[in-house]
Amino acid sequence: MFAARHGGSLLRTCLSLSSRPATAPSKVSFLQGSSSQIRKLATEVAAPNQVHEALTRTSNLFKTYKPITPGRRHLRRPLNEHLYEGRPLRLLTVPLRKKGGRNSTGRITVRHRGGGHKRRIRLVDFMRTEPGPHQVVRIEYDPGRSAHIALLYNPDPNVSGRKKWSYILAPENIKAGDVVESFRNGVPDGLVPGYVDSKDKRGKLLDTGVGSDTSTTTASLALGLLRSRTIKPGNVLPLRLIPTGTIIHCISLHPDKPGILVRAAGTFAQVVAHDDVGKYTLVRLQSGEVRKVLQDCCATVGKVSNPLWKNRSLGKAGRARWLGWRPTVRGMAMNAYVSCDHPHGGGRGKSKGNKQARSVWGWLARGRRTRKPGPKGPKNSNKMVVRERPRGKEKRSN
Repeated sequence: MFAARHGGSLLRTCLSLSSRPATAPSKVSFLQGSSSQIRKLATEVAAPNQVHEALTRTSNLFKTYKPITPGRRHLRRPLNEHLYEGRPLRLLTVPLRKKGGRNSTGRITVRHRGGGHKRRIRLVDFMRTEPGPHQVVRIEYDPGRSAHIALLYNPDPNVSGRKKWSYILAPENIKAGDVVESFRNGVPDGLVPGYVDSKDKRGKLLDTGVGSDTSTTTASLALGLLRSRTIKPGNVLPLRLIPTGTIIHCISLHPDKPGILVRAAGTFAQVVAHDDVGKYTLVRLQSGEVRKVLQDCCATVGKVSNPLWKNRSLGKAGRARWLGWRPTVRGMAMNAYVSCDHPHGGGRGKSKGNKQARSVWGWLARGRRTRKPGPKGPKNSNKMVVRERPRGKEKRSN
């Protein structure tokens, strides 16, 4: 009862006492002689950064908060102390114009969208066409995606304007001061002694060392130097230069287009094998699907940053509204589908009447296949898929 009535005034008193340079012995003894709750608050506030540590309780992986309000009780955020706390580089941002989930004709095509905080879109470079070393200046938060982004600086004196600065997806464990490079156009001559790059050299030949003009020992040494020089997190290479088993992300599906696959937080793909012809590379995606990708397409080495993002907890509905997510109504709480709303609606009481689970448009939600990609689908639907992602019993068995 005492804490409920006087919790706010007690916290303000403790903060004011801790903000002073020194506390009189009489006051300290008074606080120590009070109830256990007073001692607990006074002890935590007495540490450095009093306001921050009085409201937070940190663990190894996540930041949790004292439940002084219902919205803070279940709030949980990943610890990202390495993120830059300032504003982004305005040169590389544009304002986001919201549409509330509506298309060009005004119809809602994406449900449960609207509102949210103002945002500026970070212009992330998914092409990485500028060669040469780039220095990582800082790691930043991006409100438009789950992964973090890294600000790069190009020290080349011949480059000016927007080419001096760029944003990229930050790989895991990358930090300020690291150097990343883009080998999108191949390895330049003289980078590795004894190795001259050409598009005739493919992944299978590089893995086996067959086809080299020099001796096997020299070729193996040059290949080892090449991989130690290029296979680093954040570097961009064509798939023909990436050895099997390497973890990659941000994969393009066309040699002259940006990376579009494996860009969410904590995701990664893996190079499985190179074919004998030297045209395709087998890549296992995050879903378990194995597909063929042209060896001239590029990918970034490493895993996407912020892997703990999916384990966060917003804590209250208001934070979802800040992100632009509107409430989702259950189908059983709606009217019957014959009138207007949902197949699960209607009836007397909380029941959908043993109806088969369906979407709001009447599509079967469970037990029936609605998409047929890959080899099991229609003829020539997706010839690039070698093995589909696991579904149903196959997925549960794994």
